[in-house]
Amino acid sequence: MSPAKRKSKDDDTTEQSPEQAAAAEDGSADASQAAPGAASAEEAKAPKPGSPAATEEAEQLREEIEGTREQLGDTVEALAGKADVKGQVKEKVEERKEDLRQKQGQAQAKLQDTQAQVKENPTPVMAGAGALVALLLLLWLWRR
Repeated sequence: MSPAKRKSKDDDTTEQSPEQAAAAEDGSADASQAAPGAASAEEAKAPKPGSPAATEEAEQLREEIEGTREQLGDTVEALAGKADVKGQVKEKVEERKEDLRQKQGQAQAKLQDTQAQVKENPTPVMAGAGALVALLLLLWLWRR
């Protein structure tokens, strides 16, 4: 095709939007071109701006967005916690320290109870100590 013919062909076409050009290539037409003046099905279903239904729908969308943001924030926080190895180690150390403090307190309480029992009735303790001394004496004599 000569450049002159190409130019004349370009002059005959009107400027189209990319959507119109794609529709023309596919052989389909846009809904607004197919039926001028007719509203599309989507436009008929959508509530009109400013109406109570539109306001309610907008509020529902805002609530949904807020809920999604909260979930995303929780997820990010959980992932950050898992990635913080140093923080996890510190937390474990503090848990172990607390466990040891509790066990130490329990051991001290038991020791105080035992001391109180010995003060009240020293006979069983003295009998046990005597039996231990006798056993050690027998072992010493037997090995000789």
